[in-house]
Amino acid sequence: MAKTRKERAFLRDLYINEEWTRRFTDLVDKHIALKDAKNLLYINAGTGNHTFALHEKIGKKTAIFAVSDDKDLLTIARDKAAATKSGVDFSMIRFDDEAFDIVLADASFVKPPEIEKFVCEAVRVARTDGRVAFFLPSAGSFGEIFSLLWEMLFSEELGEKGAEIEAMITEIPTVSRLEEIAAMAGMVNVEAHNAKEVFEFENGKEFIGSPLIADFLLPEWLETLGEKEKGRAFRKLAELIDVEDGSLTFRFSVKATLVTGEKS
Repeated sequence: MAKTRKERAFLRDLYINEEWTRRFTDLVDKHIALKDAKNLLYINAGTGNHTFALHEKIGKKTAIFAVSDDKDLLTIARDKAAATKSGVDFSMIRFDDEAFDIVLADASFVKPPEIEKFVCEAVRVARTDGRVAFFLPSAGSFGEIFSLLWEMLFSEELGEKGAEIEAMITEIPTVSRLEEIAAMAGMVNVEAHNAKEVFEFENGKEFIGSPLIADFLLPEWLETLGEKEKGRAFRKLAELIDVEDGSLTFRFSVKATLVTGEKS
């Protein structure tokens, strides 16, 4: 059964931050120097975990502002900020052009066709010579799942949906395409940093029961299916995993990519 937006927001806070988002923010922490900045904007800050960690590191010298994807995420982030007396500002105002020394943008759940617009918005609010960074999965991610989706669709006589699976695969941008998008948006000195992240599940039941899979990834990939078709698809995916992997765990990999640069 599909979750409400409020339920999904709580799942983001309880599970997705650690299981998914942290895989990308670790790249940020590793590759981006944040000192000597007067202010920082975090776009798509979710429920705020990474912003709070950054505030502990640089908050005495750097003012941190953040916006979340939707109002339910924003509510949780604001409540957490108040409870921890964090100085992160979740005021959710629209920011002017050329406003920030550093802009960090989480595109890990942004749909591929919307990435270019998303990056342009991140660059818009950065100052000239300010640093911009965005992170997301790039091409080469989810291959193990997509092969199962193909098999499932045909076994359940949903083969006409196969073209949609193919489109999803081809839409995920390559690293070189992300670098092109960054340059087109007005970034210079563009660099990409990648890390292979592996997700492991004991069996098919654990896979389709994971909030990351059941409530975030699969609903997006199977959005054109009806509710009954989705139920069949979930059950068949679990069966295929158990048949193909037997007593072994099921793994899939994601190419986590961080693109950095400066606004020209």
